[in-house]
Amino acid sequence: MKPYVMIVAAAMLAACTSTQSYGPASGSGKMGYSSQQIETGRYQVSYTDSDASRARDRALLRAAELTLQEGADWFEIVNSYTEQSADGRRTGSSVSIGGSSGSYGRSSGVGVGVGIGFPLGGGSGPAVTEVLEILTGTGEKPDRPNAYDARSVDINLRGTVTD
Repeated sequence: MKPYVMIVAAAMLAACTSTQSYGPASGSGKMGYSSQQIETGRYQVSYTDSDASRARDRALLRAAELTLQEGADWFEIVNSYTEQSADGRRTGSSVSIGGSSGSYGRSSGVGVGVGIGFPLGGGSGPAVTEVLEILTGTGEKPDRPNAYDARSVDINLRGTVTD
């Protein structure tokens, strides 16, 4: 029975350590993207994740998606900032394994336990939110450092952030 418990525990641990998949946030402060059109050709895009680099890449991917959906060719980041949550709450599940043995008088015993923890609160922590304000445009991409070709960004980041 002990090997079976260890295999199940290892499988559950592997499932819990996977990263959040790319997609929309299910609510305020949740992992994923949100976007809002500010005016024609201007959007605010944000992505919340537990990893700052991944949050940045996924925010860029979402900016490229919006640009292409609008029928535009490029986007320029006109403002950006990063927020990090101050709370220490975690969204991930946890698995723990424990065991003991002992004896008392003439009897002895061995115990093995597996515990699984699921977060009950809606908090995420430490969560990082990358916020981009973008302008979209058609035609040739401007020769400025914060201007991006939407198709190139989509091609280059889609495989790395959606895995």
